[in-house]
Amino acid sequence: MPEKILSPEKTEKERISDLQIRPDTFDEFVGQTELKEQLQIFITAAKQRDEPIDHILFSGPPGLGKTTLAHIVASELGVAIRATAGPVLERPGDLAAILTNLGAKDVLFIDEIHRLNQIVEETLYSAMEDFAIDVMIGEGASARSVRLNLSPFTLIGATTRTGLISSPLRDRFGVVNRLNFYPPDTLTEIVLRSSGVFGIGIEQNGAREIANRSRGTPRIANRILRRVRDYAQVMADGVITHDVVDSALSMLKIDEKGLDELDRTILAMIIDDFDCGPVGVKNIAIAVGEEVRTIEDVVEPYLIQIGFVKRTPQGRVATLAAVAHLHEHASAPSTIQTRVT
Repeated sequence: MPEKILSPEKTEKERISDLQIRPDTFDEFVGQTELKEQLQIFITAAKQRDEPIDHILFSGPPGLGKTTLAHIVASELGVAIRATAGPVLERPGDLAAILTNLGAKDVLFIDEIHRLNQIVEETLYSAMEDFAIDVMIGEGASARSVRLNLSPFTLIGATTRTGLISSPLRDRFGVVNRLNFYPPDTLTEIVLRSSGVFGIGIEQNGAREIANRSRGTPRIANRILRRVRDYAQVMADGVITHDVVDSALSMLKIDEKGLDELDRTILAMIIDDFDCGPVGVKNIAIAVGEEVRTIEDVVEPYLIQIGFVKRTPQGRVATLAAVAHLHEHASAPSTIQTRVT
């Protein structure tokens, strides 16, 4: 099975590394300018009223900075933040244990909030609206409901799949923002900033080439930077130039569009095996031996963004641009049909 080199999911070492380069303030956070301006206004207004800021929902593909922004919001408010994830909260008691330990105006960050189970989600409704939760004590005939009052808090949710969030939950967020892919100029700034933090020697054209192949995603840009640093250390003089980036990413089979082997395999499969589509995402996942969630959350958004794949009611369709791109890469496992929808 082709490896997804450019997956935005983090390894443990990368989580530690990302803590070193994570911005602590809006001034340090590069990109998403309009979103930052809005949040700064909302934060200032909440502080002037001495109230918790409204609940916030961040959506968008993985690796764009949703978690970082949640920590910055807490930092700018001057409050503590407690972080968890939707799949971790299996029972209402798990949620109650966290909520009852929050201080006044603290932030609760729930990543992958679309993966909350229904019972936990329903418990969250009253917590968000009334700052209170009902818990059951005892069992059978002696069971009774007890209402626990909570300190006013702010919930920040992050999701890669807004459509999977129920309307009752979505409607309880006062601030809803979507993070977009980053343009190359912004990613170049991010790469240069990260290089400075890591103490990596890099030229402007090297940073730009990394940005161009990073799929519009800061997390991927930083991952590529680390791999190119290794290559430059062993195979060059330690300084990252355009040629060093090109050689390193050729070794990793990452092309000039930022596509890796799995991306090209999926495109070739749609083109060759299904005459450019349409084909259902489950069939794609089975054909390449990957999870549906990975295809939908990690691979597909970027391929749609650059115009290589279209979503239709009947399934996914590969475009003429995708066919032309695979024609240029002989290593792609495809005979490339000339027919395209």
